[in-house]
Amino acid sequence: MPSAMQRSMMSPILALRDLLYPTTCPLCEARVEEEDALCPTCWAETPFLHGPTCHLCGTGLPGAEGQDADLRCDDCLKLARPWDEGRAALAYSGKARHLVLALKHGDRTELARTGGLWLHRRARDLLSPDTVFVPVPVHRWRLLKRRYNQSALLAKDVATRSGGTFAPLILERVRHTQSQDHRSVRDRFGNLEGAIQATGSVDGQHVALVDDVMTSGATLAACADALRAAGAARITVLILARVAKDP
Repeated sequence: MPSAMQRSMMSPILALRDLLYPTTCPLCEARVEEEDALCPTCWAETPFLHGPTCHLCGTGLPGAEGQDADLRCDDCLKLARPWDEGRAALAYSGKARHLVLALKHGDRTELARTGGLWLHRRARDLLSPDTVFVPVPVHRWRLLKRRYNQSALLAKDVATRSGGTFAPLILERVRHTQSQDHRSVRDRFGNLEGAIQATGSVDGQHVALVDDVMTSGATLAACADALRAAGAARITVLILARVAKDP
């Protein structure tokens, strides 16, 4: 622990550091006190998910009290979900949409640390050092174009915070798929058929499957099916932002 004299010497240094390299809100240029903290304006415009949510996809549910394993949203009542549970940190709107798009398409890779912090806080009661963190994979051609997989950056951050194992190569997208945008739910699932395979074993393990956004859940379902085939005993889906309702 620094002595009183050391602390007095450090104060001007820290003040100079803050002057030269101010801590700013990750979503704007406003000054904030702590790293990864939002300014009041961005905080008010960021739709964090809390309270009662769907047990399988994490979307917020109205009119219910508390968290219950039996709570299901309309989509999860209608569609088979080949995973055991899911959590989402944000609803995909407002500043959350801005963050996801900046991380995914704007080379703002540092936002994975902010998103990872929120995702870990939302799901830490489900995670342990025995959890294997697997990101949703992107095809090699898309990876070459984008240069990084935003889901892998998120998975690595949450794995570090949880003390778990980061396993980015367990799943592989073996077929380049067309964009899921503007497709029906049925077309989204059909588009992913046979596109994702497991390249290793997760026999008997708890796997946290990590993605930046969930819309229909088609991509996550294809990944979960591959993980089940590879022996996963329990699959927890972790989503940074959940689209509330499919078009």
